[in-house]
Amino acid sequence: MSTSEIEWTDKTWNPVRGCVKVSPGCKHCYAEAFAERFRGVAGHPYEQGFDPRLVPDKLDAPLSWRKPCKVFVNSMSDLFMVDVPDDYIAAVFGVMSAVPRHTFQVLTKRAERLPRWFEWVATRPHESPFSACVSAAMDTIEPDPPRRFDNEWWGNLDGDWPLPNVQFGVSVEDRKYGFPRIDHLRKVPAAVRFLSIEPLLEDLGAIDLAGIHWVIAGGESGRRARPMEEDWVRSVRDQCAAAGVPFFYKQRLDEKRRKVSLPLLDGVQHVAMPGVSHVG
Repeated sequence: MSTSEIEWTDKTWNPVRGCVKVSPGCKHCYAEAFAERFRGVAGHPYEQGFDPRLVPDKLDAPLSWRKPCKVFVNSMSDLFMVDVPDDYIAAVFGVMSAVPRHTFQVLTKRAERLPRWFEWVATRPHESPFSACVSAAMDTIEPDPPRRFDNEWWGNLDGDWPLPNVQFGVSVEDRKYGFPRIDHLRKVPAAVRFLSIEPLLEDLGAIDLAGIHWVIAGGESGRRARPMEEDWVRSVRDQCAAAGVPFFYKQRLDEKRRKVSLPLLDGVQHVAMPGVSHVG
C-alpha cells in the first residue's frame, strides 16, 4: 500500500503490476513511465519494468490496514486484462469482501471482461460467489493468513452481489473506445458505477448516464500532454447535473502547461463523490 496523490482516493493497492496499451487513453501512461524508470534495478518492485505480472505476496495487504480508507485497486495495472487469471481476480475479490471497512475502487479499460467474469464466478462449485472468492484468496496467499484475520475472512460468505464496499469504473477517453465500456459497466452488479473521463481527448457529446453513480473528468498532464478544452468539461458537468450524478473535476493544465489539481470551472471547484453532496 502507498498513500496516493490521486485526488479521488486515499491509498493504492497493486496485487498486479504492469499492463499493455489498448486504446488512445493509454498513449502517455503515467504508470508505464514510472515503472520503466526502474527496469533492471535489482530488488526494486518494478525491476521488470511495466511487464504484466501477478504479485500474490501483496494480495493480503488490506487485511492489516486498520483505518478505513478509499483504495484504488491496481493503479499500476488493470485487474481485468487478459494476463490476469479468473481465479486470481476472484482472490482479489475475496480480500475486498473480507475488509468491508475499506472502499475499493476498481477501474478498467477491459470492460468487456466484466460481465464474463461475473458469469464465471457464478459457476464455481461453492455455496456462493463470495465463498468462491474467499476460497481463491485463501488458496493464493502464502503462507496461510495469520489467525488474527480469521474473523474478517469469514464475514461475507453468504451475501450476494453487489459488494457494498466495491466501486466499479471504466475509462472513457473518447466516444469510440469509451462509450462501449459504459454499456459493459451497466451489466455489472455494483454498489457504485463510475466513469473516469480522463484523459478527456474530445468532446463526448451526449453521454448515457443511466445506471452511473459518479463521474470523474480531467485532462492529461505531463510534458507530452494532449490538449483538453474546458467546453468539453462543461458539457460533462452539465449532463451530470441534469442526471443528478456527482461530478469530480480532477485536473487540467494551466497556460504554462503546469498541472492544476482540483481546478475551478467557471469559478466553482467540483469535488462531489458518491454519497457526498459537495460542490463549492
